[in-house]
Amino acid sequence: MTGRIVVGYTATKAGRDAIAVAGGMAAASGSELDVVLVLPGEGRSVITPPDASYDRYLLGQAEQWLAEAAAGIPEGVAHREHARYAESFAEGLVDAADEFGASALVVGAANGSARGRHRLGSTTSQLLHSSDVPVVLVPRGARKRVTNAGIPRLTVAIGTRAGADVLLEEAVALAAATGASLRLVSLVTVDLPASVDTGVIRLAGAAHAEEILASVLAGLPDDVVADVVTAKGDSIEDAVSSLDWLPGELILVGSSRLAQPRRLFLGSTAAKLLGEIPVPMIVVPRTRASDTARTSEGGGR
Repeated sequence: MTGRIVVGYTATKAGRDAIAVAGGMAAASGSELDVVLVLPGEGRSVITPPDASYDRYLLGQAEQWLAEAAAGIPEGVAHREHARYAESFAEGLVDAADEFGASALVVGAANGSARGRHRLGSTTSQLLHSSDVPVVLVPRGARKRVTNAGIPRLTVAIGTRAGADVLLEEAVALAAATGASLRLVSLVTVDLPASVDTGVIRLAGAAHAEEILASVLAGLPDDVVADVVTAKGDSIEDAVSSLDWLPGELILVGSSRLAQPRRLFLGSTAAKLLGEIPVPMIVVPRTRASDTARTSEGGGR
């Protein structure tokens, strides 16, 4: 996740949170930052006549907001500011990421989120169904947890099913670029009625999770430092509550297996995680553009 990072900016606390996290990621990985502020599309309905003076005012205000955003970017990070017109905020960000060849999109939490928590709004929900690059979801107040120490650790949520290759490759690449260590976490839970005896089920699930973690660890490059953790609980929320989090830490999760190729889709486990974790979450598409291209060239095998 190096190269260029697009951050969606709004002149709000959520926008400042997104700038802080994106700036920290760019500084740690040597990436360039593109700050994008999306304005309402230039197309107007027939009952709304054009107003050149208002358009000039809006563009001038956007430039002022972008200047304020740039002031919050760490020194030494190459950055550009863009005011873009689009029918929706999500559409403008996806188009910008495509145009700039971005490796990630960063957005803040929706209004109404509690401090240190995530909340999906219409924009983030649209992004999670339309982006073909990783989307970084930033919790409210994240700017207060960003430190000059960079990114100390990346937590990777490994499912109990195989097929996490793309997620692991993304995590290893980001760890190599930022110098962060890896923490591989498997969540072992039993979301069943209380009347069901889950002792044997839980034991079997824990053993399977530990086997997967061990196989993933064995497949990592020799120069990657990684710890493995099995978080156990009666629910996803219960399991997550046992984890500690460092200032500046990020968590990576894979897109649901139900997602279309090169698209994101937040699965039920990731959605539950989102309500509990206090750090930015990177949602990684389950396939890359190059994977899809190879499949097409190979006759759809």
